[in-house]
Amino acid sequence: MRHNKKFNHLGRKKAHRDALLANMTISLIMHKRIFTTLAKAKALRIYAEPLINRAKNDSMVNRRLVFSYLQNKEAVNELFREISNKIAERNGGYTRILKTGHRLGDNASMCFIELVDYNENMLKDKGAKKEGRTRRSRRSKTTEAAQAPVAEAPAAE
Repeated sequence: MRHNKKFNHLGRKKAHRDALLANMTISLIMHKRIFTTLAKAKALRIYAEPLINRAKNDSMVNRRLVFSYLQNKEAVNELFREISNKIAERNGGYTRILKTGHRLGDNASMCFIELVDYNENMLKDKGAKKEGRTRRSRRSKTTEAAQAPVAEAPAAE
């Protein structure tokens, strides 16, 4: 029976799955965006977001706890120095998953998973979109043209 076994096992044993998710978290922290399958990205989000949340409080206990999961000194330093400054006021939702289609070989759903505060293109679009708001009427241009009086040409005599 599957009682209370809700997470995705990803077709791997526990040790292999933990190593996979730790390595993917290190890559996400170092590169800020990685390309993977949708199932792995969803599992990675569940694994990585609590570790990123720990980085808000820079204490020896939190550093040791995150290091026990990741086993990579450079990634832990990057997380506690760079990333923690950008996510200080965010209350959750540190990652974003963007679907990109299907892989050619086996038709697996592929996606990008990225850290939200590091995508400069989306941050620029968000600021520009708020400034350019316009009001639109429900009347279409074709009805306006039909209702406008048409000037008749003078009759040639």
